[in-house]
Amino acid sequence: MAHTYATDVLVAGAGPVGLTAAAELRRRGVSCRIVDRLPARLPYAKAVGIQPRTLEIWDRVGLVRAALDAAVPMRGQLMYVNGAEQPRIDLVLPPEVPYGFAALPQYETERILDEFLTRYGTRIERGTELVSFAQDADGVTSRLRTLSGTEEELRTRFLVGCDGAHSVVRKGLGLTYEGGAFLEEYMLADVEVDWDLPHGYAVRAMHRDGDGAIDDLLVCIPLPGTGRYRMSMLVPPELSTARQTEAAAAGASDGVAHGLEGGRAPALPDIQAVLDRLSPRPTTASAIRWASVFRISHRIVDRYADGRIFVAGDAAHIHPPTGAQGMNTGIQDAWNLAWKLALAVEGAAHPGLLASYDAERRPVGEEVVGRTVRHAAAGIQADRADPTTLMLREAQLLVSYPGSPIVDPPGDGPGPRLGDRAPDCGGITGQIAAYPLRLYDLLRDRGHVLLLYGHEFGHGFDELAETARESSGGRVEACVVLEADAPADAHRLPAYRDTRGEFARLYAAESPTAFLIRPDGYLGARLCPPAPKPLAAHLAVTFAANAQG
Repeated sequence: MAHTYATDVLVAGAGPVGLTAAAELRRRGVSCRIVDRLPARLPYAKAVGIQPRTLEIWDRVGLVRAALDAAVPMRGQLMYVNGAEQPRIDLVLPPEVPYGFAALPQYETERILDEFLTRYGTRIERGTELVSFAQDADGVTSRLRTLSGTEEELRTRFLVGCDGAHSVVRKGLGLTYEGGAFLEEYMLADVEVDWDLPHGYAVRAMHRDGDGAIDDLLVCIPLPGTGRYRMSMLVPPELSTARQTEAAAAGASDGVAHGLEGGRAPALPDIQAVLDRLSPRPTTASAIRWASVFRISHRIVDRYADGRIFVAGDAAHIHPPTGAQGMNTGIQDAWNLAWKLALAVEGAAHPGLLASYDAERRPVGEEVVGRTVRHAAAGIQADRADPTTLMLREAQLLVSYPGSPIVDPPGDGPGPRLGDRAPDCGGITGQIAAYPLRLYDLLRDRGHVLLLYGHEFGHGFDELAETARESSGGRVEACVVLEADAPADAHRLPAYRDTRGEFARLYAAESPTAFLIRPDGYLGARLCPPAPKPLAAHLAVTFAANAQG
């Protein structure tokens, strides 16, 4: 058996979640290998919804433009029940949110992330699967096998399992995966239709029987291309794989029935039959790219980490595709974990930092699983949340980490709570650029950022910036945001003006205040009045006492 030199992190699975983890690790200078058992990327439009929060993440790392060029906008949803049109749902967000909803085939998402990862000299090792692993106090030893049967033993500091619903990593750790499966089976197809419905709108058409139960369903998500949709619908009896699926699940080591199934794939006549029953306009399906039967389960692990090994995405949680929450939640899992792993590899992490991954992300996974199961049964429109809250939550802009061990205790004041996403805002101007910026322009391609707000430069800002630098080994950058009419004095720190007052309004900043924004864009601390001692205390739960730059 060949033996290789150690790399810092092994990522198992090269879907959107694994690629996100690998790309962020490499962007932060961490050596990483990423393996996938498949010999090539699958050309399937499985997960297609891209949430605004995911676009914000891609903005922060510098790859959002490629996604925007390839995606199509998701403007809302058209609803029909027994042929009658229902009130239209428009996907509208507050004006300070920089991105809307989008749709992009999963293979395109993977292509964009793969190309981004390649910039850092790392390529997916395809046709290579993780067979087994063992960890000790100092690292993880993994056994890899290629399609040709060649085996390799690899020593790494950490292992991240992004290897899907049938995860080898999850099974190897012995994590529980509690939940169940839906009885219904669905057809999934990537086709074109010639109807004249508004561009950019999903279509949900259903039939209810005399008791009000849904007995026929068609859901269409727009994709790039003329009249192209990813359609899902109930499977007809002749295509049902239920018996073989149940038998396969019973015989499998994890008992999970989830995802695409084998057997005869649906063909255009199968899709056309559903359209003939449920389409709101007479239409003809054509140009089928692929189709499959699939099952849905809802499960979540009992913990997201065990020592030096972590799980993310479908390896940690699976649930109905309602609201396009799954892939986006997995991407945020990987994003949350990667910056923490990078600090740990550098020797700059507080000993408890990695434990915050499970503490922060598992409650999010539990909420998403529970909510999507409810929505699958009753529909998103049955949610009792007010429309604004519902829209922000579906956009994943309300994900928050209150009570996290690395977030200061929340206060009772106005503005974003500690642990909330740091909101974007416009009208930020610098002393040189002649055009206005957004706050996210200041955060792009940075790690921890200390934002210092005031009516003038002072308030001990230099001392606060020095405290942040010393407490983090130079890993916290400081920026000053001043009121619009602040004096144009020279100073050492980058300084900007809140020309339209949007920062002060959205952050409820009325007096000198320090905000610590984490690498994943969440608010870790708010200090009013700002002072070095509480700032150092906050950073001490993230960074090692002897963190070096």
